[in-house]
Amino acid sequence: MGRDQVFVTRELPPKMLGKLAEHCDVEVWDEFLPPDYEIILDKIGGLAGLLCLLTDRIDAQLMDAAPDIKVISNLAVGYDNIDIPAATQRGIPIGNTPGVLNETTADFAFALLMATARRIPEARQYIHDGKWLTWHPTVLSGQDVFGATLGIIGCGRIGAAVMRRASGFGMRVLVNSLESADEIQQLGGEKVSLDELLSQSDFVSLHVPLTEETHHLIGERELKQMKPTAILINTARGSVLDPEALYTALRDGEILAAGLDVTEPEPIPLDDLLLSLENCLIVPHIASASVATRTKMAEMAVDNVIAGLRGQALPTCVNPEVYQRG
Repeated sequence: MGRDQVFVTRELPPKMLGKLAEHCDVEVWDEFLPPDYEIILDKIGGLAGLLCLLTDRIDAQLMDAAPDIKVISNLAVGYDNIDIPAATQRGIPIGNTPGVLNETTADFAFALLMATARRIPEARQYIHDGKWLTWHPTVLSGQDVFGATLGIIGCGRIGAAVMRRASGFGMRVLVNSLESADEIQQLGGEKVSLDELLSQSDFVSLHVPLTEETHHLIGERELKQMKPTAILINTARGSVLDPEALYTALRDGEILAAGLDVTEPEPIPLDDLLLSLENCLIVPHIASASVATRTKMAEMAVDNVIAGLRGQALPTCVNPEVYQRG
């Protein structure tokens, strides 16, 4: 009987690939860009395991083409790229990599907050453009962070980690989330309605998963409720925010600035109007991009594959109800 076949849709640290290869035959997609959907569809028929990324669409059609698939492991916390109900219906366990990137992502959310508040990218460009001729009392004045009001939308692990960082800056923290008022108060925040949060916050940071309910959660109506001096930070998913509404709000001064780690679509097209704005800082989805965190994510994804191949429960399973099936 041959060894299980596993396809990995992107290069991982060699140590992690070596660990996986001890348990199965591994094929790795070694190009920089992700494999096309049709390539995964062509390969999946002979696979026992698939280790994929959030850039890979994993739908019912793919699953139906994989009669021997035992496990699908997503190297990400979010899993909106995978049809979870379809996987559960077919008895396929889906793994993800939660927890390990909470602090790293919270660090980066706060880095975006600080960079946009103090206009660091604009200041760097100011020097490169040869505009720094002297010290001036009004040039590149930004917003204070210490003592400001931070609004956190979605207070899961990452949102709570951002809240802990805000306490060091003496910030008042308003939270709109599913957690109870007592839970949020214990973390140092105040539970408020979304409208209250938007109208009172100096900074608004998004930390909700992408679902049907949160798609374009922040749109024209919500942006108009924010202060003209407010700054919006998004390290969640690009589609939580309506990009056209954001462009209008930034262009017309309805809000002061935005810092985005994620966009709709990804990658953002170079002719996207948001890239023409000095008050919009956009980076290429790197909030979890520390060496230690990305290595740990790869390890968790590999461990999920190995467990699935062995018929064991995945260490971090998105749909554990598959194990309750008769």
